[in-house]
Amino acid sequence: MTPAPMHAERTSSHSPPSRSTGVSGRAFAALVAIAAALAAAFVFAPRMLAGSRPGGGFFDQTSLVEAVRVAFVEYWSSGDEDLSAGLATVVDYWFRYHVAKAVIAAMLLIVLVALGVLLWKAFLRAGGLEAGKRAALASAGVLVSMLALFSLVLVMANVQGAVAPFSSLVSMLPVRETDGALAETLGQVRQHLADPLSAGDQSTPALEVMVSDFSRYHLAMALIAAIAAAVLVGLSVVFWKWFAATESSDRATRRVLGTFGVLSALVSLGLLVVAVANTTTAANPAPALLAFFNSGL
Repeated sequence: MTPAPMHAERTSSHSPPSRSTGVSGRAFAALVAIAAALAAAFVFAPRMLAGSRPGGGFFDQTSLVEAVRVAFVEYWSSGDEDLSAGLATVVDYWFRYHVAKAVIAAMLLIVLVALGVLLWKAFLRAGGLEAGKRAALASAGVLVSMLALFSLVLVMANVQGAVAPFSSLVSMLPVRETDGALAETLGQVRQHLADPLSAGDQSTPALEVMVSDFSRYHLAMALIAAIAAAVLVGLSVVFWKWFAATESSDRATRRVLGTFGVLSALVSLGLLVVAVANTTTAANPAPALLAFFNSGL
């Protein structure tokens, strides 16, 4: 994803570099294979890893949503602050699920960054290749860079889910439910959130837990986005330093470094907006939580 300064590399005795680009074909193939394996693992492995404990797994999304529905009603009806046994089991599963996804996504991000560096080096050293092959290298570099950015988003979202799994799990509730115990429970939650004094109860421990966890959920994203923004700002500075140190005659290198410098800065600005928005919600979470429960009305 991020090109480094272009210096001459030693030829590997195990995998001779391409005559035109100086990039090891074996290294490229290995990174592609690892990225593909990690992408598949991201889709299929977390459910198995999270459900490895006895009685702690769910066969599919439908069974998970049904378990959340039943456990949420049970927890609200209990009137206790501590999670009910059923809800605690589902929340624990969801925590392990997000941890597994976050770890795999982080590994995929690292591999994609390495693959992106390899591709952009190949592009910058392919001056002798025909235009079509150079365009193919550039297109591959752009694609891998976008996939790396998407992987970063996946890491952020799953770290957030691991920090506050209860709120992440609540987002799976079928809030459009109009009949049955869940619909009645949702109505009570909405009433308490909209006007706690008129709701009748002097204390609603379950609601306090939900509001507190929802605040933590957004605070986590605010911190994650701020850290990611800081890293990207640092990368942008590095790219511009490399840009300034590159000879003006090397237009291709300057163009690539300048593009990444601008993109890093723009993405960091977007992340700062996310951080501010989530900080605002974390400071006053009840209206946003009510908006979620009202989204089914």
